Amino acid sequence: MYATISKVGSKGARVVLGIMATLLTATSVCSVETKAPAIRTCTSFYAANTTPTLINLKLAASTRPLCFRAFALLHSGVTRTPLYVAEHLTRASVEAARALDTRDNRFHPEDRLPQAERGELADYRGSGFDRGHMAPSGDMGDTQDDYESFSLANIVPQDGPLNRNGWADLESYVRDLTTKLGETYVVTGPAFADRNLKRLNGRVLVPSHVWKAIYVPGQGAGAWIVSNDPNAIWEVVSIATLTARTGIDPFPTLDPAAKTKVPAFPTFD
Repeated sequence: MYATISKVGSKGARVVLGIMATLLTATSVCSVETKAPAIRTCTSFYAANTTPTLINLKLAASTRPLCFRAFALLHSGVTRTPLYVAEHLTRASVEAARALDTRDNRFHPEDRLPQAERGELADYRGSGFDRGHMAPSGDMGDTQDDYESFSLANIVPQDGPLNRNGWADLESYVRDLTTKLGETYVVTGPAFADRNLKRLNGRVLVPSHVWKAIYVPGQGAGAWIVSNDPNAIWEVVSIATLTARTGIDPFPTLDPAAKTKVPAFPTFD
């Protein structure tokens, strides 16, 4: 499970998917509770009902947790983006999302946030960046959930070709893996690793990277991180490496040894 990193496109990902499903189910590395809650609550989106931990305490300034119907997040009034967004995907939720015929596409500012701390539509207009979902619209199983996914509290400035190609392939891969294995906990977010970061309209901070971590209960965990630029340099990393690079531990209850494992996930160049 932990040595080979494959580089594949969207077609090849399905081949690797079958391999990954076999490998993940063969290894039990974590003691996190595996039974999904019957009713969606804010904590139910987090593995073991435990929110990610901000290891870099500088990230904690002006943060506000927000709960939506299908995901939960921690928003930063400094970056005017989420710091992370958490989902609990199941085979049933993926089936419902695939059955939803239309997508809302009505991006909107989050009215639960103070105006001074939130992104606005005008910030993105003419910026050259896509409004990139952290919890994807494609994961949403009904119209209300889908509308909520277009809140700018769930959005970061994302390189357009990355958002529409490799990142979309990754989102699809995670849904396929969930269908194969039954459930996944997913935490997605931006990273602000460069010294000279751009702000859209002088307000919304553009991340240097975007990342996605997944945990399959009782079986394994790992993450992807990719540069948020036209080069789109992909890396598959352990949870420990992701935490060191982003300042966020997406799965605090994961066994420490499991956090060091590098999974054989595909990349989406």
